[in-house]
Parts: sequence; structure tokens; C-alpha cells
Amino acid sequence: MSSGPAGHVARSTDRPHAETNGGKPVRMSSRVFLRTSDGVAIDARYEPGAALNDTSGTLSAHPVFVVAHGFTGAVDRPHVRRIADAFARCGGVVTFSFRGHGMSGGHSTVGDREVLDLAAAVAWARSRGHARVVTVGFSMGGSVVLRHAALHPGQTDAVVSVSSPARWYYRGTAPMRRLHWLVTRPEGRVVGRYGFRTRIHHRDWNPVPLSPVEAVPRIAPTPLLIVHGDADGYFPVDHPRMLAAAAGDQGELWLEPGMGHAEHAAGDELLARIGEWSVRRAG
Repeated sequence: MSSGPAGHVARSTDRPHAETNGGKPVRMSSRVFLRTSDGVAIDARYEPGAALNDTSGTLSAHPVFVVAHGFTGAVDRPHVRRIADAFARCGGVVTFSFRGHGMSGGHSTVGDREVLDLAAAVAWARSRGHARVVTVGFSMGGSVVLRHAALHPGQTDAVVSVSSPARWYYRGTAPMRRLHWLVTRPEGRVVGRYGFRTRIHHRDWNPVPLSPVEAVPRIAPTPLLIVHGDADGYFPVDHPRMLAAAAGDQGELWLEPGMGHAEHAAGDELLARIGEWSVRRAG
């Protein structure tokens, strides 16, 4: 695989649709390996979604949703495909596996250099012909979409962060204590590799990356939606409230009654509302 700029397609299984829509060619789903700016190959998938039924024959009328999964997720996991299917009702969808996950290369840095993976996916999503890009992240991916929007202004038209932490090194719940063992201990990383099919980097963060709550004020004027369940077993409700306070008038908080954590807890009705909000706010 050759090196190149972020979003460069290192290997492609693009398959154009054999038919046309309104006299213009419509592209079917694509599966590619993208190259990040630091040289990691990222497995990514594109679905045109609602654009297939658009009689105008153009993709630019529809947003494209770039979905950033949680820790130990991957592009082919059923819960990620369910999320993609829900957003496909509103526009195109790009899903991908973060570094160290699935068929992507490299090792997970648990939210640090994953910003580069998202940047490559966003660049590729926009190259599909969509004029508007919405990033939607869950848990670890929720923190990544916040930091990406802060560090790469202008790349996205709306940001949705679901079940994100507000601050690093949180160990206040049993699931987070287990996750820290998985990430920081050699035996934990073995469990991660063989039990969760996630390759975790052995080095500590150096320097410590910008935290989600520090990133949020830098996102404006891009529309921001923060979604969190009041029954989240990983991050209690002080996390979304900290994020919302940092966002001020530029952010919107949905605190969902009875909702647990991340993709598995996001029901179809919530996903539909997120899709509608994104179409409305992305301009």
C-alpha cells in the first residue's frame, strides 16, 4: 500500500452502480483502506443510503454521516451496522474501524491518535460528493468526534457525541476500572487482543491529549449535540453536563431517560431523532 495524504485510498473495492438515477451515475457501496496522515491503514465502508432514491440524481443534497464506534467496536460489528442502517435513511454513511480494531492496521491509543483516523474518514466521505458531513461518535468515538472538530475546524458541518467521557482517567465506575486494567496491564492487553480483537498500544500518552471538555469550546460555531443516558454504567451524568456547560449556547444536551451506554443502548427512535437533528442543523 502506498503512502499519501489523509483520506488517500490505499486499496479500493469501489463498485459503481450499473444503472443511473435521473440520468446521472449513482455509486453503490464502497469498501476501501484509507491511509491516515501518520501512515496507518484504516478499513472503511461507504453506503449512499437515502441518496439512491433521490430523483435529482445528486449526492450533494444529502449529508453523509461518519460514524465513530466505541472501544472494541469495528466496521462489521452488528451494532455498528445497525447504526449505519438507521442513518442511511437520512443520507450517506461512512463507517470505519479505528486503528487496532478489526482489519485496520496499527494499535489503539484509546482516543488519542484516533483523531487522525476520523480525519481520513471525513476527507473520504466528502470526496463521495456529499456537500455536508456529520460526525457521530459513541463512547471513545464520542470523545474523538469532539477532539476532531476542535483540532480540525471546518471539516465537519455538525457533530454528535453519544456517551462520551468529559475528562480522562476516570475510574469512578466498575466498568471503567475494568477498562483501565485492560488498557494499562500487559495481561489486560492480551485479553484485549484475543478476547476483544482489539490491539492496544503499550505506551502511555505523551503528551496527554486535549480532553473532551477542553475541546468543546473550540467547536463553535459548528452545531454540537451531546447525547447521554441517565442510566449509563460507564460515565455518570456529570460528564455530559460538564460538556454541555463547556459548550454554552453553541451546544445542545439530550439526557435520555433509562438509556445505558453507547451503541448498544441507542434505540431506533433515538437514532432517528439524531438523524433528523443532523439534517436540520448541518445546513
